[in-house]
Amino acid sequence: MANTRIIKRRIKSAQNISQITKAMEMVAASKMKKAQEEAVMGKPYAQKIYEVTRQLAGKINRESHPLLTLGNITGKKLIVLISTNKGLCGGLNTNLFRTVQKFVGTDKTYDFVAVGKKSQNFIVRTGKNLTADFSATIPFTEIVPPLTQYLVQGFLNETYQEIYLVFNAFLSALRQIPVTKMILPISTLKTEDKVASDTDHFVEFLIEPSIDHVLDILLPHYLENQIRSSILEAEASEHSARMIAMKNATDAAFELTQELTLIYNKARQEKITNEIADIVTARLAVEV
Repeated sequence: MANTRIIKRRIKSAQNISQITKAMEMVAASKMKKAQEEAVMGKPYAQKIYEVTRQLAGKINRESHPLLTLGNITGKKLIVLISTNKGLCGGLNTNLFRTVQKFVGTDKTYDFVAVGKKSQNFIVRTGKNLTADFSATIPFTEIVPPLTQYLVQGFLNETYQEIYLVFNAFLSALRQIPVTKMILPISTLKTEDKVASDTDHFVEFLIEPSIDHVLDILLPHYLENQIRSSILEAEASEHSARMIAMKNATDAAFELTQELTLIYNKARQEKITNEIADIVTARLAVEV
């Protein structure tokens, strides 16, 4: 016969867990709403400035702008890995790190910059070269200027020939996908990248005073914008994934509570039945 005291303790533990996960779900939902608004509002602008910069880069001599040069071919490659500081967000970080492993493979020429304690732990645990860690500053959007300066300096010094952002792109509250985006050197927009309704008309644009002058102002803003947009999308993905994970945990705890309650009632009924049988047996023995 099952021990009713142990079952009752387990029911209480499951109820306590469901209360905690429910509270965490509500907190994540409130944070997600704000983060989602910021990510969604800034995403079209970030995509458009990305396309504009790549379009203009194809219309000038690349050697005239240091950030447009192809970089030192003997230099290393740098990945800025944007993860979360905390866990309890399902497989969000796991999928991100799996994407990084697949992208890097066995190539040893990659250095890493960590944005998020989970990414820092992953880089150190897998034996990769961690050159900088920006995980301590909260919120992450405050690291955009120093991080941009660090990346530009590394590229201009020819330490790195390519710089990538790897982060979780926010598509919806239920879907976040890992994305790898090269931000330096700035590549030109390929034909297959174009969308006729959005980019083909750039060919006819008249740019004043000159493309060179526009790019002088645009390029630093472009880099900061791409980094900030990636961070905002990563934060929206984090809160969305945590909300879903906590909802699933709450539902699982509720189901476990129901199952344990059923087992408890059966055990209690069995105990009562046995006690009644003992009383009846004792009475019959006395009567005989």
